[in-house]
Amino acid sequence: MPRTKNPKKLAVIIPGIGYGKDRPLLYYSGRILKNNGFETVYVEFHDMPADILEDDELKKLAVQLACEQTQEQLSGVDFIPYTDVIFVGKSLGTIASAKYVADHGLGARQIWLTPVEKSFAFGSDNVIAFIGDSDLWSDLGKVRRMAERLGVDLSVITGGYNHSLERGSLKSDLKTLETVLTKIEEFVRNE
Repeated sequence: MPRTKNPKKLAVIIPGIGYGKDRPLLYYSGRILKNNGFETVYVEFHDMPADILEDDELKKLAVQLACEQTQEQLSGVDFIPYTDVIFVGKSLGTIASAKYVADHGLGARQIWLTPVEKSFAFGSDNVIAFIGDSDLWSDLGKVRRMAERLGVDLSVITGGYNHSLERGSLKSDLKTLETVLTKIEEFVRNE
């Protein structure tokens, strides 16, 4: 596709359960995208089950609802005019992102913040991902193997970082946030 002088860019930001667009990873990712000329569309989940970590049936329901709500909320979006599309997903949102991009044959780039294992089931090109080494929502070994097999650029944040890429020390959490956002900005700028 030929590049235009003022290319149209679109970012789709998909949350996790309990981790919305106002939380640091998504809020600042959105700012980076806007500062780099991207229009933004935010998916918002509703009526999601709670306390799903230890309940496989509730996890399946949450995935189903996330994918359905993403599909529904993006049904009016025409991706054709955009020369650059980036999907940003957090946790459960990484599944919805990967599935939507695959189902619609979009050549979108993706940013996965704390991806869960099922995200890798859809195969993905041009993805960067970030996960903490103490993330209770994913098996780090499996995520590493799947990322390597699919060519996903995975950054593992070491030192006891959880599913929010935090470990409880404000100074180290802010330093990690800066590191992650710097890599996201590089990814956004390098079409």
